Amino acid sequence: MTLMSRFAVATAAAFFTLAAHAAPKVGEAAPAFSLPGHDGKTHALADFKGKTVVLEWTNAECPFVKKHYAGNMQALQKTYTGKDVVWLSINSSAPGKQGHVDAAGATKIVKDKGAAPTLVLLDGNGKVGKAYDAKTTPHLYVIDKAGTLVYAGGIDSNPSADPADIPGATPYVKNALDEVLAGKPVTTAVTKPYGCSIKYGS
Repeated sequence: MTLMSRFAVATAAAFFTLAAHAAPKVGEAAPAFSLPGHDGKTHALADFKGKTVVLEWTNAECPFVKKHYAGNMQALQKTYTGKDVVWLSINSSAPGKQGHVDAAGATKIVKDKGAAPTLVLLDGNGKVGKAYDAKTTPHLYVIDKAGTLVYAGGIDSNPSADPADIPGATPYVKNALDEVLAGKPVTTAVTKPYGCSIKYGS
């Protein structure tokens, strides 16, 4: 193989590697995945075909997550699961990293916080988080009934860790869900997430 041929092969391999890890785009199909849940069972995104789905990256030790779990996140979960939305909280903290939990730990957090997700999913190897290019806790995504990613970004517009700032913020996720459930396009479909960096492994 000539030097030029080797270069072409290496370049093609690099391209396909990057393509495989390209961030999902709003307006395109949400990446498929399956993960173990806090209930001890394995769940796939495909299990919820035909339903609106929220993906919420979480880490109970993160101050920004604590901000929203002072009542705001629980209220959102209860409101929208009551409207037949599937709410999946995903923990991508690697073993030994801040916020990592097993199924029992996730179950305890749900109980202690009065949280109401449909499921907590455990992504300790970070593959699903990286497939979605999830950056922070919290980082939220909304998938419509057709399986299309229709929102990606922050929970709201105020990147502070103070619960007192929630009422004055633009509630991006709430607005997106209200529009999706009303059959309307999402007005603000991409925003900048804020919070703690997700504690991926190496």
